[in-house]
Amino acid sequence: MGPLNASADRLAAAVGGILDLGPRVVAGAPWPLAAVYGTEDEASWGPPEVLAHLEEMLPYGLGEAERILDGAGDAPVPFGRVAADPVRIGIIGRDRTLPPRELLARIEADGARTAARMRALSGADAAREGLHPRLGVMTVATLFERFAVTHVEEHVEQLRSLLDSRAS
Repeated sequence: MGPLNASADRLAAAVGGILDLGPRVVAGAPWPLAAVYGTEDEASWGPPEVLAHLEEMLPYGLGEAERILDGAGDAPVPFGRVAADPVRIGIIGRDRTLPPRELLARIEADGARTAARMRALSGADAAREGLHPRLGVMTVATLFERFAVTHVEEHVEQLRSLLDSRAS
């Protein structure tokens, strides 16, 4: 059993939670787009922004882990971004207008790809270090835990709450 198998299982379950909510998201479409979708008022996000964020952040996080794994030398490899990154916000702004079924399909594929990669890592891979611009030195294992597993789990609850609020 690889060092990140349990985390990969949690990620797969969290992605499954998003997909389980998919029919409710699709049935509720079209959703109004948030007037502010950057970092100024993230709490105002609706399902389009949540799904666009998830489909953007999963492949981004996987790519950043690969950057660390491919790095040379003994020093931590610079990686990551801050929430106000204009590319991140621009992708969310662009992709929140896609049909929910497309966003859900991308989340499903990227979640499976990320979980598979996590399962393939050795202990040495999981311990490789990167240097985040705000959080400092992090291992690949910590990167996946914080920016994939826990983050998707939080967005399952956010999406469920948004859907429940609309239903009541």
